[in-house]
Amino acid sequence: MSKKYYIDTSIWMDIYEDRKGYNNEPIGDFAIKLFYFIMEKNHKLIISDMLIKELGINYTTAQINGMMKIYENLIEKIKITTKQRDEAKELSLERNLPYGDALHAIIARDNNLILVTRDNHFKKLTDISQYYKPEELI
Repeated sequence: MSKKYYIDTSIWMDIYEDRKGYNNEPIGDFAIKLFYFIMEKNHKLIISDMLIKELGINYTTAQINGMMKIYENLIEKIKITTKQRDEAKELSLERNLPYGDALHAIIARDNNLILVTRDNHFKKLTDISQYYKPEELI
């Protein structure tokens, strides 16, 4: 059965920029290995408008399309509901978290997705959705 992964914005950036961690760990390499694993197993990459919007803060539409092109056969786009947006607003205020992070956790929960991120904000959201770092999944 195909698994579905919801990859946080930071992980896409790790790949695109081949980023290193605070201790010079190869987080870009970890991320790309996870994407290759997903491709090899023919699992799915789930994206949302929120992910695209967040990537758009740092990249042009052409750059975003380019980074996703290689994975286009694996990508499924999901719609975000008004109910999810409203819950994310409440949650972000309640827990003093970025709205986007709350929304990503809710999207993962509601769609039974494997959430992949490095963002420490998600530690406050484990009751909504568990999360994994790429190296924990490869």
